[in-house]
Amino acid sequence: MRTNVVIIGAGPAGLMLGRLLELAGVDAIILERKSPDYVLGRIRAGVLEQGTIDLMDRAEAGARMHAEGLIHHGVELSFDGDRHRLDFSDLIGRHVMVYGQTEVTRDLMNVRKAQSIYDAEDVELYDFDTAKPYVTYRQSGKTHRIDCDHIAGCDGFHGVSRQSVPQKALTTFERIYPFGWLGILVDQPPVADELIYAHHERGFALCSQRSHTRSRYYVQVQTDEKVEDWSDTRFWDELRLRLNPETAEALRTGPSIEKSIAPLRSFVAEPLRFGRLFLAGDAAHIVPPTGAKGLNLAMSDVATLADALIEATLDHSPAGIDVYSAKVLQRIWKAERFSWWMTSLLHTFPETGPFGRRIQRAEFDYLCGSRVAQQSLAENYTGLPS
Repeated sequence: MRTNVVIIGAGPAGLMLGRLLELAGVDAIILERKSPDYVLGRIRAGVLEQGTIDLMDRAEAGARMHAEGLIHHGVELSFDGDRHRLDFSDLIGRHVMVYGQTEVTRDLMNVRKAQSIYDAEDVELYDFDTAKPYVTYRQSGKTHRIDCDHIAGCDGFHGVSRQSVPQKALTTFERIYPFGWLGILVDQPPVADELIYAHHERGFALCSQRSHTRSRYYVQVQTDEKVEDWSDTRFWDELRLRLNPETAEALRTGPSIEKSIAPLRSFVAEPLRFGRLFLAGDAAHIVPPTGAKGLNLAMSDVATLADALIEATLDHSPAGIDVYSAKVLQRIWKAERFSWWMTSLLHTFPETGPFGRRIQRAEFDYLCGSRVAQQSLAENYTGLPS
């Protein structure tokens, strides 16, 4: 087989890139090592910036998103029960939309007309430092080869794309946080119309949602915690302790339909171009979920990469691909900074002691009293320009 672009990974980033190329008339094949059902079974957050909403429309995949997505004009922050709402619409005239990443993936799957190959095992990348790269994979016991002009690595943090880069060509920056998020999904109405981010001496908590009837809640836990040690009752009791009493009283509980623990890390790889191979999304960077940046950052990456690959294929110009890495890394580091800041404000860090918590409280009080500080948070949360 031959195509213009091989995309490794059929998550939202890979699917979006494939769709944008497809609409521009650039041939692309997506390779995914898992099945479609497995991909759709991944439970992920879904706070969409305006740029991601616009990109879904550009991909002609936004109809259901607009029909079912929940517009949020702000968020609530809480510190030891003291509450403050940030009104994004008033502060900067923008908003976000809550729409699950699983639904984004489903919508992009449904509009794609070009070839996607699932259950592609043992994917290997070859000669991407030459003008004739190619990719091999195994399916049903047979090895297949795809020759191409470019390869896009959208296969996540543990994927083969970044691992294929020679170690000496790659610089990585990483921080592992000493805690994770225990999340629970429940078929109950959300406790509030907007997200609630809560700092408490027992740890961070987040009240989120997927729809008017399905909620997602999180509590900060130690990295050595095990999901099986957390009964639903224990989770609900702990969540209530970390929320404002009024919010805790309004909380509607029920049996969990999904429960998992996600570790938190900050990670960036540089550069993001290696000859004809380009990294995007979680293959290039990871942010802690506190700032709601992961999906949006991946979508921003592939929007830039799509334009560069379209230009390279149709206009035979390398201008876009030559600046891809430097351009997206500027936005990546700004998102990393914001996600780190949100994480630092809202979580407990035992090693910082009482002094650290007083600094966090001072930061919270400053934020509540400064419209400029609130505008800065709102600007970052709703999405910086690409």
